Amino acid sequence: MVTARVTVTLKQGVLDPQGKAIESGLAGLGFDGVASVRQGKVFDIEIDAKDRGAAEARLNEMCEKLLANTVIEDYAVEVV
Repeated sequence: MVTARVTVTLKQGVLDPQGKAIESGLAGLGFDGVASVRQGKVFDIEIDAKDRGAAEARLNEMCEKLLANTVIEDYAVEVV
């Protein structure tokens, strides 16, 4: 069994209204100096795979087909 973390974020240049709302909220709570906030999604996945390379290949396929909208989102796969 392999454990992985997939992080999905909006690509640079894509408007992030939720990130802007969080940024504004932080400022309203007195957290000064926050220049920018980008929000995203995190998936912790346990996958049955023969080795790390096989797991990464399957996880990338999952991202391409379901977990990320690759038109507007980037993703990163980290096998731990």
